[in-house]
Amino acid sequence: MNHHFPSPTDLQSHIYASLLQGTTPDVALRIRGTWSAVYRLHRVVLIQSGFFQSLFTAGFVESSLNRRSPKYGCDIVDLVFTDRNITRAAFEVCIARLYGGGPPLHVPSALVPTADHPLTPSFPAFDGLDTAPSGHQLATPFLLLSLLATSIYLSIPSIATQALSIILSTVGPTTVIPYLNFALGKPLITHQLSLDGSQSAVGLENLALPIGEDDHDLYPPLKATKPNDLEDVVDLLSSATLKDDPCHTSIASSDESSSTDSAEQDDDIVCHYGAVSNKIGEACSCWLARWAADMLSFEADRSQSDFGINLSVLSNNNRSQPSSFPPSNVVILGRGGLSAKWVAALVASDTLFVKNERHRYDFARRVVEMRRAGGVLPEEENEWATMFKTGIYYTNMSMEDIIAISCDTSSVTKEPFVPLRILQAAHWSQSVLRHKITSLPPSAYPLSSGTAKEKELGVALSTADILSQISNADLPEASNPEAQKAYYLVPNDSSRRIGDNGTAFNNAANGIPMSMDEIFKFTDSPSVPASHSSNGRTVHKQSNAQAYPLTTSESTFFGLLSSRQTASSCVVYDPSGKAKWTPHPPCRFSVEFWDFDVLREKNRLYSNTIWYAGSLFNVYIQIVRKKGQGQTQLGVYVHRQSSIDSIPQPSRYIPSTPPDNQNSSESQPGAMRIRNGPTALSPIPLHYSPSIYPLAYAPNSARPSSPASNSSSPSSPSPSFSNNLTTRAPTQPYRDPRPMITAYFTASCASATGSSQTRFSSAPDAFSIGQSWGWKSSSLKSEEYVDIGADEDFDDLVSVPRKSKPKGKEVSFRATVVLGLV
Repeated sequence: MNHHFPSPTDLQSHIYASLLQGTTPDVALRIRGTWSAVYRLHRVVLIQSGFFQSLFTAGFVESSLNRRSPKYGCDIVDLVFTDRNITRAAFEVCIARLYGGGPPLHVPSALVPTADHPLTPSFPAFDGLDTAPSGHQLATPFLLLSLLATSIYLSIPSIATQALSIILSTVGPTTVIPYLNFALGKPLITHQLSLDGSQSAVGLENLALPIGEDDHDLYPPLKATKPNDLEDVVDLLSSATLKDDPCHTSIASSDESSSTDSAEQDDDIVCHYGAVSNKIGEACSCWLARWAADMLSFEADRSQSDFGINLSVLSNNNRSQPSSFPPSNVVILGRGGLSAKWVAALVASDTLFVKNERHRYDFARRVVEMRRAGGVLPEEENEWATMFKTGIYYTNMSMEDIIAISCDTSSVTKEPFVPLRILQAAHWSQSVLRHKITSLPPSAYPLSSGTAKEKELGVALSTADILSQISNADLPEASNPEAQKAYYLVPNDSSRRIGDNGTAFNNAANGIPMSMDEIFKFTDSPSVPASHSSNGRTVHKQSNAQAYPLTTSESTFFGLLSSRQTASSCVVYDPSGKAKWTPHPPCRFSVEFWDFDVLREKNRLYSNTIWYAGSLFNVYIQIVRKKGQGQTQLGVYVHRQSSIDSIPQPSRYIPSTPPDNQNSSESQPGAMRIRNGPTALSPIPLHYSPSIYPLAYAPNSARPSSPASNSSSPSSPSPSFSNNLTTRAPTQPYRDPRPMITAYFTASCASATGSSQTRFSSAPDAFSIGQSWGWKSSSLKSEEYVDIGADEDFDDLVSVPRKSKPKGKEVSFRATVVLGLV
């Protein structure tokens, strides 16, 4: 006798059919929030969610939930979602996933940046989102953010991980502002932006039952708030109150007392998800730091109506149908995009990609004038005044630039952008540093064998020294000039990853599934281990990165906040009193490299050479392959350039040659690029960069070592260059006569699409002429070979169409450098 046992597929189909058909439910959820509906469901399926498991099994007596409703034929529980980021479509997708089904998510190609198209394939044109295949859910930014909020509330880590990964991998021109607003706790559903949260999920239109007029409460329903950052759902529900109603149970939070009836109260609601929100904020801040100057060029050259993008197509357009909501122009730096406070923080940020301080000033000036064209707002003017006073380091500008800025006035207000006293103070600081460097007697020049302390200028102070200076003034802090002095933090050796492009969560999801606690801990881990090497041997230093941790939250603009502090703030920042500070602002400059993906081992790409504090510096990158391991690392090095040697020509972008002249390019060695994944190899035409130089080692010089982890190492002396591969040296107002100086630096290397940064910081160390210090890491190289949109982890639930276009100037390796002397 043959017995037929149902297969796992049969059981899966049976369970999902029970959801769609509403058969044999044992609980009805009556939902009130951005929509109202009743869902007839099954406890045994719902308890896969941490929220429902706590609701049905932890802290509640089973008999207290047996409130049977004759209308629905099962127990009924009321849930009131005060979190206005929870929408019907997101809730229904979450429920369907618990039943093993639901529509696959379709990520529009217009939203997916790639290594070849870092500003998305559609930029700058944006004609709306493509149509999702039949039966697929269009994964708009609105839906993704709502799906993340809903899955966190319901404690479904698999969905939260997927939603967060897609969000981080779709940070781009059209999504950065909505994502940043979400990270700042601004709700998706507001009275100012009336996006509809009541649309159903695709294929689940009949899942929700309407609440009839006779389906009223004997008692007013109370509200259930979302769990906090790492607060366990059990703790939330253990403090809940059960309404003693013969027909239903209502979940209430003991700390929710305010009404949300008025528009003002609604718009003041903050929906923040702790470390998860901060991780999204980090990604947005990293993106803004890399692309803000580029976006300003597009924004300033077009009127808002021409540049505008209909925000409704980025919201809840589930079926790719035209939205009935009025169009809203999406801008980034203009009004309607970043607030004035965020613009000021971005301008002041050490990681903003601008060439130098003069370009930083020009960037700030253009943004301010663009916003003033729409009217002068007093609250913005206060931010602009502070920004121009403290956010730009005029000390590191040439005298010509300082004079030009002193004469520069606004075309709108007819007032100067920078007060003259600020420029005069900068010139004074500049002169003091020059005097310290050039007035040293020859007997004070340090020898190469001297200690690090002997090579210092003596300008650095500890926090304890600053506190002593404040105390000696014996004045109230508000009127104490010593307390208001500006100081700049001298970093310790550290290596950190800020932001993410979504791949980290994909890799984590490939192993053991993450719990909700693990997701929060994973998103709150910016630090990575680092080691140094010197003269070809590893030297282990004690890193103080944990003593002065980098905090990435709204208060620090998710990592954008500059290292500038007032004296009183230094004391608060460093209670131990051991941190080092300098009163002279460091030199901030940016570098950019093209053709880095075909850079061969022992070759270098150089940046522009800059002058700072009597010395010439540039940055170069090179490939390092670890023998026997098959691992490739990309090294980033800060180099003290000799003023006597030829100046290397910097990397520059040269457009691709026309098709008729591509044969010579294709025949060049190393002309292979991995596209759309690590296995698809194909030769492509190259735009040759003349700044790729072979490495020339001097006799008896030590080659840079190749440590197993991120490392900082001195390189060989400057290689020799032919005359046709050199460029003119920058103007040098004076020269530091010392053969060896002590300098610190931080290099922030942007990812291919800009949604993450790898920041390397080096504590003060000796820089002799021709010496380089830097870091090499496999994390800097690996991403450039992987098309972020080509992720196979979501094949079953997500479809990502991809297109191919020629590469543009934006395909480059960018880094910002902060360099200072002590």
